[in-house]
Amino acid sequence: PWRSTIVAATMLNQSKTVHQAEIDAACELIDFWRFNVEFMVRIYEEQPLSSPGVWNRLEYRPLEGFVFAVSPFNFTAIGGNLSGSPALLGNTVVWKPASTAALAAHYVMCVFREAGLPDGVINLVYGSGATIGDAALASPELAGIHFTGSTPVFQSMWKSVGDNIARYRNYPRIVGETGGKDFILAHPSADVDELATAIVRGSFEYQGQKCSASSRVYAPSNLWPELRERLAAQVSSLKMGDVGDFTTFMGAVIDKGAFATQKEAIDEARATKGAEIVAGGGYDDSEGYFVEPTVIATKDPQFRTMREELFGPVVTAFVYDEKRWDDTLELVDETAPYALTGAVFADDRAAIEQAHQALRYAAGNFYVNDKPTGAVVGQQPFGGARASGTNDKAGSLWNLIRWVSPRTIKETFVPPTDHRYPSMDPDVDSR
Repeated sequence: PWRSTIVAATMLNQSKTVHQAEIDAACELIDFWRFNVEFMVRIYEEQPLSSPGVWNRLEYRPLEGFVFAVSPFNFTAIGGNLSGSPALLGNTVVWKPASTAALAAHYVMCVFREAGLPDGVINLVYGSGATIGDAALASPELAGIHFTGSTPVFQSMWKSVGDNIARYRNYPRIVGETGGKDFILAHPSADVDELATAIVRGSFEYQGQKCSASSRVYAPSNLWPELRERLAAQVSSLKMGDVGDFTTFMGAVIDKGAFATQKEAIDEARATKGAEIVAGGGYDDSEGYFVEPTVIATKDPQFRTMREELFGPVVTAFVYDEKRWDDTLELVDETAPYALTGAVFADDRAAIEQAHQALRYAAGNFYVNDKPTGAVVGQQPFGGARASGTNDKAGSLWNLIRWVSPRTIKETFVPPTDHRYPSMDPDVDSR
C-alpha cells in the first residue's frame, strides 16, 4: 500500500496533518508523475517543417552529465518531482533531500524502484548540504541544478557555478524555486468572510511552511474592524497538536531553528510600538516545536515581518486607508524582494483588473478571490521570479524543457551531384 505508506511517512517525518500529507505526498506526487509524461510527449511532438526530399527533425537529448536535485523538507512531492522530471527526460540524477525529510525521501525512492526504475538513474544521497553540494558543483560533469529551498542557498550555489564555469563540460542549466513573502491584498469591496478564511488557510495550513503561504496582508480600513474579529475568532478555534489526531489543523514547525525564527518575530512584535498581537502569539518547545497561529497588526508597512520571509505560522497585517488603493498597489509591489505568489480580494471588477496590471511582476502565481496556496499540477503551473527563483514553472512543460538539449537533424533523400546552381547555367537566349 504505497499511498498510505508515503502519506504516513510524510505525516510522521514532517509533522503534516493527514489532509496536508494526502494532497502532497499522494495527490500532487501522482499528478507530477502523470502530467509530466504528457508534457514530455508535447515537447517531443514539437518538430520542424520538412520540405520535399528532406526530413528535418529535433532529437531531444538528455543533458550531457548529471542533474543535481536539491529538495526541501516541506513537500514530499517536490522531492519526487525535482528528481523524477529530469530522469523522465533521460538524465542521471543525484538527489540530495533535506535532512528533515529523509524518511519520506526514502519511501519516494522505494516507489521509484518498485515502478521499475533501474539503479543508478536517480541516486539518493544523504548528508550535509555543504559536503554533497561542494562535490556536485565542482564536478565537470554537472549538467544542471534542480533546486527548491532558500534564496541565500540558491544564490550561493549560483555563485559557485559562476566560479567554476570554465571547468564544466557544458553550461549547467539552473532551475530554482526559492523564497517568498506572499501577499493577500484586500480591496474595500472585498467580502470579509471570504477574506478571513483565505488568510487563515493561506497562512496557517502546514504551519505556514509553504513557499506560497501568505505572510503579509493589506487590509482596507473599512474592513479591518470586522476582519480583525473574524481572524481572532477563527484562529482561536484552530486545533494544534499531534498530527496523528485527524481533527488537528496544525502540527509542529520542522525544527529548533524554525521555532527560534517564529519566536523572535512574535517577541519583536510584542516589544515594538505600533505593532500588536491580534491572535495567537504563544509558543512552546517543551515537547515538540509548537508555535500558535499568530496574526500581527502593524502600523508600519515596512515592519520587518512585512518584508522578511519567516516560513512559519505568523502573518502580519497592515491596515491602509481605504481611499489609498492606488498607493497600496505600489506598496505591495515594492515592499519585499520576492515575487512568488499573491492574491487580491475584491468584488469590484475594475479594481481586480487594476491590481492585475499593477502587480504584474509581483507574483508568478496570482490569485483572484482565492488564497495564494494550493497550486495544482496541470492547472496552475508554479513558480515566481525576482528573488523567488527562475520561474520555470513546476507542473508544466516549461520545466521539463530545461532538461533536454535539442539536436537538429537534417536528412536529404536525394543529395545533389552537381556543384553548380541553375543560375550558373549559360543563358540560352544570348547565344
